[in-house]
Amino acid sequence: MLQGPYGSLDRDRPLIRLPFTSFAVGTVLLPLTGLIACLFISLVYHFEDATYTHCHVSNYLPSISAAISRVPERYIWRCCIGLHSAPRYLVSAAYFTFYRSRFAKRLPELLLSGLALLCSLAENTGLLLLTYVSSTETYTSSLLHMLITCRLWQVIRRHYVNPEEVTSYRWKVRLFLFNIICCLVAAYFFRRHNKFCEEGVYTLFALFEYLVVFSNMAFHMTAFWDFGSKEVIVATPPEDKRY
Repeated sequence: MLQGPYGSLDRDRPLIRLPFTSFAVGTVLLPLTGLIACLFISLVYHFEDATYTHCHVSNYLPSISAAISRVPERYIWRCCIGLHSAPRYLVSAAYFTFYRSRFAKRLPELLLSGLALLCSLAENTGLLLLTYVSSTETYTSSLLHMLITCRLWQVIRRHYVNPEEVTSYRWKVRLFLFNIICCLVAAYFFRRHNKFCEEGVYTLFALFEYLVVFSNMAFHMTAFWDFGSKEVIVATPPEDKRY
């Protein structure tokens, strides 16, 4: 390689080199840590306000929207989601590139890959704009993304024998099914609370709402197996040697 007066070996080295597994774990830990911190602060310092219900029955857990709506909770949540969003967009693009290489000659799966990308972008954008986008819309995008992802990985499992990919597929399916069950149970308790205003029912709704969010985070953590041997690299672009 030619070395001009402005070139050096140091210049050609990557500026940042990070295992994708560490990148994935860090990305998921941001909203997880933020949510746990918001729940803790709400329960300790804002218990009465955070657990208030319109029919004044006893409630022991805040909903997620109540837990992130006060100060300093809202700033903790915004900070964590803001830092989390950029890596999530990168992961969405990485998955789309991965699917395109696997399904280069399979048009139905290529179309599903594009739809999965749109759902992932909508889910992430919904988290960023949670004040303006309802949580129901965000959950819908999330469920559709998980469903499409499971379908794509079902095809991958049939045509490839990589043990890590098989493990990833199995956990994706388990977490998707668990997520659906928690969504249905949360919806049941929410409707029951609004209809009958029974003591503790809203607490059960909040608990299953947490499980929906935690299982969604765990679903995204399966990238640990999908990109286990990959790295995230920030480097200077190669110099054009043509004169």
